[in-house]
Amino acid sequence: MNSPSKPVPPSQQATLAGATKRPVRGALASLSLAMLLPALGTSIANVGLPDMARALHAPFQDVQWIVLAYLLAITALIVSVGRLGDMVGRRRLLLAGIALFAVASILCALAPSLWLLVAARALQGLGASVMMALTMAFVGSTVPKAQTGSAMGLLGTMSAVGTTLGPALGGLLIARFGWQAIFLVNVPLAGVALLMAWRFLPADQHSAHAKRPVFDHRGTLLLTLTLAAYALAMTLGRGHFGMRNVALLLAACVGAALFVYVELKAPAPLIRLAMLRAPVLSAGLATSMLVSTVMMSTLVVGPFYLARGLGLGTAITGMVLAAGPLVAAFCGVPSGWLVDRYGAQRMGGAGLCGAVSACLALTLLPASLGIPGYVAPIMLLTSSYALFQAANNTAVMGDIVADQRGVISGMLNLSRNLGLVTGASVMGAIFAASASASDIASAPPAAMIRGMHATFAVASALILAALAIFALGRTLAKPPTSSGDPA
Repeated sequence: MNSPSKPVPPSQQATLAGATKRPVRGALASLSLAMLLPALGTSIANVGLPDMARALHAPFQDVQWIVLAYLLAITALIVSVGRLGDMVGRRRLLLAGIALFAVASILCALAPSLWLLVAARALQGLGASVMMALTMAFVGSTVPKAQTGSAMGLLGTMSAVGTTLGPALGGLLIARFGWQAIFLVNVPLAGVALLMAWRFLPADQHSAHAKRPVFDHRGTLLLTLTLAAYALAMTLGRGHFGMRNVALLLAACVGAALFVYVELKAPAPLIRLAMLRAPVLSAGLATSMLVSTVMMSTLVVGPFYLARGLGLGTAITGMVLAAGPLVAAFCGVPSGWLVDRYGAQRMGGAGLCGAVSACLALTLLPASLGIPGYVAPIMLLTSSYALFQAANNTAVMGDIVADQRGVISGMLNLSRNLGLVTGASVMGAIFAASASASDIASAPPAAMIRGMHATFAVASALILAALAIFALGRTLAKPPTSSGDPA
């Protein structure tokens, strides 16, 4: 018979609580850095494209592959690396991903030609996909359930900080040290992230008698090719769909059908399609893609509306465009706190309602209100997005079994990336068509205003669709009540 346990003295309880908080804080700090690096890698390269075009003697159309290769690698591989982390160990794979990101950054800086730089950027994108897929997966094993929303909000903040910091930091580094510096700056940051992840993240647990998992090679290859074809279809041609885009889109559709067929037959599928029957997961992925599509429209439409519609100079336009990411950076942590306090479902609905209000305001926005009339709805939209993202990520990742966290985190990040690439193409095409201008860069102010109103009218419809899907998922997720059943 076991002897009764002795009560723990208050001083010892405080010591144990402090020891518990320190690893959690260290783990969150390491995950925050791992989330910052991919976002920084996305935004910092854009500002250096003109300098790289001159230095590498390449036309601007080819130099854009420096950005595209990075985004394609992340989009095509993020689900696969998430599943791989579930199988071989998330900590081990995350450490390898951070190290790969650092090595690829050095290779980018040393690249003597454009296409070697593009190849190094694709390698860097592979490392970024590992970090993006696994950071959210670690939250469930490192943070108490009651603080999940705060952790998700912090990760959202770090992603927004990386996106906001990239252009300013990149411009400063290029002016002082040359374009190579925008890649080399990643190396010390990755080194710190690597040391912190090794020190604070929990070790991978594998049973000695556990069956060795089987990796779905066919499903992985099909999904990678399908996602790459879709991303290329959405990005090549800048929204002008030609035969090449149509062929790539058809290839993506065929690839998606083959992927479903292979997954249904596979003994150990990459994605268990039955998981998508869970209302919270399927609704979370669909709403994430729709809302991300709308958020990209602010980046597509904003510069043209401010420069041509309101007649602002380049410097003022840049400052106004920075308002959205800055608000997102400041709202991430408070959004997570609200999710922990009031619940993911309630706050997710509030975020979507705020986004609808902002899009409707932008649809009806008179140009006479100038900069304040544009900035106020954008601030509401980005803060609502931060709240929705923290709530949605918390809801989707909340009750996932441990061996599926990596792949679900990868799918959640994939839905966001697909929304961004879709928004860049589709919302850009809607803006151009509504403006009725052959050359957007030289269109009159009235055309810019007309195009913005039409684009955000479509954005309002997309957010309303997301709200309907969100409400349906919430309704279906509620367990049926029966008064006659015993408790």
